[in-house]
Amino acid sequence: MPNNATIDAVQPPAQPAATIAQTARRADATALARLRADRRRAVARSFGRSLGNAAITFVVLLLLWQGVVSLTGISPYVAKGPLDVFAFLFTDEKAAAHREQLFPLLGETLRDSVIGFVVGMVVAIVLAVLFSLSKAIEAGVMPLVLLLRTIPLVSIAPVIIIITGRGTTASVAVIGTVVVLFPALANVLFGLSRASQQSLDVVHVYGGSRFMALRKVNLPGALPSVFAAMRVSVPAAVTGALLAEWLSTGTGIGGAILKFNAQAQFTQLWGAIALITVITLVLYNVVQILENVVLARMGMAISVA
Repeated sequence: MPNNATIDAVQPPAQPAATIAQTARRADATALARLRADRRRAVARSFGRSLGNAAITFVVLLLLWQGVVSLTGISPYVAKGPLDVFAFLFTDEKAAAHREQLFPLLGETLRDSVIGFVVGMVVAIVLAVLFSLSKAIEAGVMPLVLLLRTIPLVSIAPVIIIITGRGTTASVAVIGTVVVLFPALANVLFGLSRASQQSLDVVHVYGGSRFMALRKVNLPGALPSVFAAMRVSVPAAVTGALLAEWLSTGTGIGGAILKFNAQAQFTQLWGAIALITVITLVLYNVVQILENVVLARMGMAISVA
């Protein structure tokens, strides 16, 4: 049987506590650096995919546009192709004057789109939270939301304009909100309903209220759905702004389209449509890149759509 001296000789010498703590800190720092590097690479890959998707969408859109103009037999006086619009905006002798004509209109439409987007998203998130907290509120308000969704906006626009006033910011906000609200609300509600039941049980076991569970578990877990709602709401907000300008204010791209069509200014008409389409694609991809960055920093799944 080995004696104590032999056992002591076989066992490795004990490390001081300070050395163990220092080694643990180094391991934590290395793991943290590796995690940050992985997140940066994931964001970079997602950024590249977003740019690639945007480029593919843009090319397909140009091909479809040129195909419609070339193959449908529409008169060249009416139908303008991508090259015609590009020349109108950038290479013609009067291109600068054409840009000065269209760009301020584009700015007005973007402002109206931002109003509808912000108001619609805020209302959707507030309603989704209230529906999650109270089934009675959901039962009372959801039929109204569905009613606004099913009735054509052109039918209720006169009532909205009478209440809010023709050409007012309030009319733009209400019309934009009606267009944005339902898809945004559906996405946010879906995200709130997919919270981890185990996490909710932990909050309840420690005496947390329903509101605390919503704040600590449901809302953070619903971030991917909130960003999905934002992406869907970008084109919806632009559509709402165009409708508001067409039906109420008479300004911006929406109002100009009616004037260009009535005055047979078809190159201006196609140029205005091309500008608002390109801006909508850019804004959609900006929201997607923002989503990828935020979710990556929070350690959540990154969208690759």
